Amino acid sequence: MNVNQQAHMASPYGQPPPGYQGYPQPAYGAQHMAGGYPAQYTPYNGPAPGYQQGAPPPGYSPYSSFPSKALAANVVSDLSSPSPLDLGPARQPPASGAPPVSAPQAYSAYPQGGVQNGPPSMNSQPQRPPVSQPYAPPQAHPPVTQPAYHQQSWLWSTSIFTAPTSAAFTSAPPSFTSHSAPASQPPLNAGMPQGPLPSVYGAPPSSQQSFPGSAPPSQPPFSGAAPPPSQQSFSAAPPASQPPFSGAPPPPSQPSFGGPPPPSQPPFAAARDAGDAPWPPRIRCAWTPATSRVAGLPAPAERCLWADKGASAGLPRLLPRAAEFRRAAPGPAPAPAPAPPPQKRLDPDSIPSPIQVIEDDKANKSSEPFTTGVRGQAPPLVTTTFQVKDQGNASPRFIRCTAYNMPCTSDMAKQSQVPLAAVIKPLATLPPDEAPPYIVDHGESGPIRCNRCKAYMCPYMQFIEGGRRFQCGFCSCVTEVLPHYFQHLDHTGKRVDCYDRPELSLGSYEFRATVDYCKNNKLPQPPAYIFLIDVSYNAVRSGLVSIICEELKTLLDFLPRENPEGDSSIRVGFVTYNKVLHFYNVKGSLAQPQMMVVSDVADMFVPLLDGFLVNVAESRAVINRWDPLCALVSSVWLLFGPVIQAGLEALKAADCAGKLFIFHSSLPIAEAPGKLKNREDKKLVGTDKEKSLFQPQISFYGNLAKECVGQGCCVDLFLFPNQYVDVATLGVVPVSTGGSIYKYTYFQAQTDRERFLNDLRKDVQKNVGFDAVMRVRTSTGIRATDFFGSFYMSNTTDVELAGLDCDKTVTVEFRHDDKLSEEAGALMQCAVLYTSCSGQRRLRIHNLAINCCTQLADLYRNCETDTLINFFAKSAYRSVLSHPTKTVRESLVNQCAQILACYRKNCASPSSAGQLILPECMKLLPVYLNCVLKSDMLHPGADVSLDDRAYLRQLVSCMDVAETHVFFYPRLLPLQKLDAESDALPVAVRDSEERLSKGGVYLLENGLNLFLWVGANVQQELLQDIFGISAFGQIDPNMTTLPELDNPFSRRLREIIASFRAQRSRYMKLMVVKQEDKLELIFRHFLVEDKSNSGGASYVDFLCHMHKEIRQLLS
Repeated sequence: MNVNQQAHMASPYGQPPPGYQGYPQPAYGAQHMAGGYPAQYTPYNGPAPGYQQGAPPPGYSPYSSFPSKALAANVVSDLSSPSPLDLGPARQPPASGAPPVSAPQAYSAYPQGGVQNGPPSMNSQPQRPPVSQPYAPPQAHPPVTQPAYHQQSWLWSTSIFTAPTSAAFTSAPPSFTSHSAPASQPPLNAGMPQGPLPSVYGAPPSSQQSFPGSAPPSQPPFSGAAPPPSQQSFSAAPPASQPPFSGAPPPPSQPSFGGPPPPSQPPFAAARDAGDAPWPPRIRCAWTPATSRVAGLPAPAERCLWADKGASAGLPRLLPRAAEFRRAAPGPAPAPAPAPPPQKRLDPDSIPSPIQVIEDDKANKSSEPFTTGVRGQAPPLVTTTFQVKDQGNASPRFIRCTAYNMPCTSDMAKQSQVPLAAVIKPLATLPPDEAPPYIVDHGESGPIRCNRCKAYMCPYMQFIEGGRRFQCGFCSCVTEVLPHYFQHLDHTGKRVDCYDRPELSLGSYEFRATVDYCKNNKLPQPPAYIFLIDVSYNAVRSGLVSIICEELKTLLDFLPRENPEGDSSIRVGFVTYNKVLHFYNVKGSLAQPQMMVVSDVADMFVPLLDGFLVNVAESRAVINRWDPLCALVSSVWLLFGPVIQAGLEALKAADCAGKLFIFHSSLPIAEAPGKLKNREDKKLVGTDKEKSLFQPQISFYGNLAKECVGQGCCVDLFLFPNQYVDVATLGVVPVSTGGSIYKYTYFQAQTDRERFLNDLRKDVQKNVGFDAVMRVRTSTGIRATDFFGSFYMSNTTDVELAGLDCDKTVTVEFRHDDKLSEEAGALMQCAVLYTSCSGQRRLRIHNLAINCCTQLADLYRNCETDTLINFFAKSAYRSVLSHPTKTVRESLVNQCAQILACYRKNCASPSSAGQLILPECMKLLPVYLNCVLKSDMLHPGADVSLDDRAYLRQLVSCMDVAETHVFFYPRLLPLQKLDAESDALPVAVRDSEERLSKGGVYLLENGLNLFLWVGANVQQELLQDIFGISAFGQIDPNMTTLPELDNPFSRRLREIIASFRAQRSRYMKLMVVKQEDKLELIFRHFLVEDKSNSGGASYVDFLCHMHKEIRQLLS
């Protein structure tokens, strides 16, 4: 089929516009080269089989996607050092010239850790990258040899950075070389249609053209020379049969790696056979005991990932042997060498597997309940199903930490570079087998608190003097016990009623607040919900208005309530708008609704008080007769600022908190406060001015958000754009008030109705706390310094949220302000004051105690990688507002390299410099970090719009750990292995195209989308069970719902999809992807272990890059 006749593609974030049908999008799945023209995407199937002298490899580009720290200007100094590190003089290239014929050339023609930038020409000089910043511990505190612990470390036993696979890592624009598949394994996309590629986000079509078989006109010709030192590219070394390499001898200071292996080298790193190709190495996986650094202590078990059959000392050969350096003597040309055998690639099965870690955690920790009584105990992973028993510390469903052993000193924290943070989800929903937090009522006296730091009564308070006083665990202040709260102590010093009071025995509980905790010392009114609906021409024509009005009449019966059997106390109101606003009087005594129009939008007011906010039960008959389309004057003009002002004024008039549900479709260009202009400029993407595109266009919405927070007015925004709407500006009020943003690009009623209505239902029905204030208190020695999420802060300690629902998280970073002690540990208490949906003022308390350590090994053995990635992603996404994305990516890579280099230097057993050693609990840090770096926010493809990136930035900012895990590393299930009679799910497979079988069916979820990938050779029985058809060609790729068939497999599959959707905060639309269909290119975008079409590296390549960075820090 001609690609220009291809039907439009469904998009995970919206449908293509009807007017663009037949024009596939240019670049989701295409590799954009320097000139901006897309090249056809091909799957990564290993290194190219050979290298032809004088011609570039397929898809070669001198640019690549990852930052190089070779330049001193990009180096971040070690924070633990009193002064910036001296980088030393830059290494200069040696003088050109061939080595002597009679003298064997030493291996190290390049410095250790250096790289050869591709196979250079005969007369080129070897290029050396500049010296990277060395890693050094604090000068004031010299490193102490850490004792070895009974923990496992991952070892990678080859110096693969001297010649890894084909990825290039530099700070230049991204481009990766394409590799053809081996002859025995045809690529999965062998029959893919050529041409421009569809968009994940449904971006409008572009006029770009592809130039098959040639480089774009703007791409400079390949000269055969190596790239400059600042653009280090890592590519496969030439085979032994390639023409000899002309280079200078190494400088005298470079060691020679000949002779026997050093003692620390694993025994299996033997000499290379004479017939072996110089690269890639042969892969082996083995267990090796490593020697301990401290005599008398047992050695940690270290796992060796790769063992290279190196020519000398177990190190891989980057250059040909000495004999290959000799120039040919004058005379007849020698016979051409036989073609080299296909090169082997690194085995992805030998590197740490996320699936294996997940399955091991399930096997070890899912059978027994997780008890929180042990201080500093790391919880099971978020992917493990487990039960929690509260025994004095908050459940991991409420709080997860990056490290459960906190360094005792700030110097130790700076040396390790491990961020100390907690991801807090105060109103998290608990599973049915766990009891919700108990509500404690102390009457008019209110909650018991410390006199000095105002911490609330918790299990960390120590009662003294027979129970008449208690000592605060946070500030050590002694406070008198009120007479009504007094109780005697037992022989252990605990109160005899300890286990009868939740605040003395549990980690999470609630206090009923008194009038002293209310605004103006007045008990709050029940909250209100106001629905504000866009009735502009586009919204009416798309059918959106009819869908909303029809759904609201039934949805109002499911408003949140304290008592499931009683009526909700929440009042509701309705407003429609285009260039003017229409208020509706739906008082129960009226025969039909009345509409009032406010055209003076410059000074917004509410034209009616009685009858606007009503009780649903009292006004049900009138609401059922409400039809906003009957007397509507259509308009294409739209406003937005006065809409929020109208809802805010209504809540002020009713003297209550509440939530605004705004349904909006286009850029507000009507003459009114908050008017915006189209500032979309893709020329700024990748420049220093790019950050301005994610900042608010005007300050009006920031000031309006402050007013909303003061009133307790939360805003949820549902967007239905067909073009640029400036999400970065429109989202200011929702993000600042604790609200949510939902985006349905190119909304089509037929295909997007189910997704939108399910999101709306879940958003209206979820548990919400209004007018909330959150404060995190800590014990002496640490303090909360930074916060991430959807909230507003008027000072440095109080997090203000107009609305806080059960899906929102607040991430808190801690720093030292004094020394901690191992005996006392570190304590934190999160207190959230909020108004419930019934109008009660409450305090929810979460307490957590973690250990403190003086040894770096203790810190590294008790970290949680999923929480670290959650923190890194939120920190990076916020940094985009003030720094270029390139700088943000460099900073992330640098910090993670320092974390792993510190472990290697201070905690790991002595080993060869060519081994990559990862802490057991951080062995997945490289693969997850690579997923963050390749995300559309930090490394977008050409078809990812600015609105999409702004939307994802705001979405990730309030995700919990489970959501970021599946968002950055999607879950991929092989359905052909599904047992329809069992409740167990098939074991997931890794996110790589190599894991897909042509005869299989796979289900992928990332928290926002569901993909059902069907292989071209799928069995007819499987097609019959899932779709009720007999042939692959009969599959309808436009279906969004599976047919309800009467067979066990169909019922089980639909149950799995329903359970996946129930686990996520947003409804995941199902997309059926046929192999070799254009839509498959969108599916491949989420196979995050492979190279991305926008230039992101594969997992193997990024692991090579991280190893190189670590070695440079340690050199």
